[in-house]
Amino acid sequence: MVMVEGLVSTIIPVFNRPRLLGEAVASVLAQSWRPLEIIIVDDGSTDDTPQVAADLARSNPAEIRLIRKTNAGPGPAREAGRLAARGEFIQYLDSDDLLLPDKFLLQVTGLRSSPECGVSYGMTRFVGEGEEPQDIPWKRTGERLERMFPSMLASRWWGTSTPLYRRSVLDKAGPWLSLVNEEDWEYDCRIAAQGVRLQQVTQFVSTERDHGGSRLSRGGSQDPAKLRSRVRAHALILAHAQGAGITHEVAEMRRFARELFLLCRQCGAAGLPRESAELFALARRASGPKRGEARDFRLYGLLTRLFGWSAMGRLFCLLDRMRPR
Repeated sequence: MVMVEGLVSTIIPVFNRPRLLGEAVASVLAQSWRPLEIIIVDDGSTDDTPQVAADLARSNPAEIRLIRKTNAGPGPAREAGRLAARGEFIQYLDSDDLLLPDKFLLQVTGLRSSPECGVSYGMTRFVGEGEEPQDIPWKRTGERLERMFPSMLASRWWGTSTPLYRRSVLDKAGPWLSLVNEEDWEYDCRIAAQGVRLQQVTQFVSTERDHGGSRLSRGGSQDPAKLRSRVRAHALILAHAQGAGITHEVAEMRRFARELFLLCRQCGAAGLPRESAELFALARRASGPKRGEARDFRLYGLLTRLFGWSAMGRLFCLLDRMRPR
């Protein structure tokens, strides 16, 4: 694919969200920056979404392209858009979120003034269903961070709408994976492992919206398919972080080790003993040689040998729920 200098490609995967899709597309068309292109990837929708997407593409043929594919989840849908994109800069946008009008202008300008940086981010708002947006930075989008690691290991501290990427960074990162949960966190940690520097704009650039419709991120601690996806994502994230030189002595790695141990217990409780055992080993590895041999790890390992991963997962998840908050 030939890259077009200055072009911003926005990739919008969508599954059964006709109304919200139109609002997301409108927020891109309202950008003060040109040139831009929008690539809608219909991931096998079964409602009115295909017709809405086709109407949008027909009404804006110079700027909107439509890709239809068999349902495979957000990762493969974004990958189909990435392969079709021609822009020097890439924007991923979930079909239920919105960009603010000067996002591209601010972030392209920022990246052009900072050639050493590979990703630009600004502040993102979060708004619940029926609420009015307020200019309060969501997660850590209001903080000044030089690089994505190690902070991205503790949590995905921005939303999909927040960053604008140079195409060269994404080409180096490679394809999206077919994970059904936490595929975006794994992808950003893969980018973080490059040592990419961040360029920050201090204005609000996007709005993430909560709503009552379906979201893949819901139910990630009980659904076996989503738990398996999270296991794979967590294993890859740990590999990305360790490959980037983040050791067990770093606070974010210690937090991630605790996250691995928690997910280990959730998998056990959900009847996934193999995944639970894998996460237990990863949690010990992430904790370092001394902490990985601590009494709590040795005790949990002994109890699982006596009673099994599932029984211990159910017991400890129950104890977690009973613990005072």
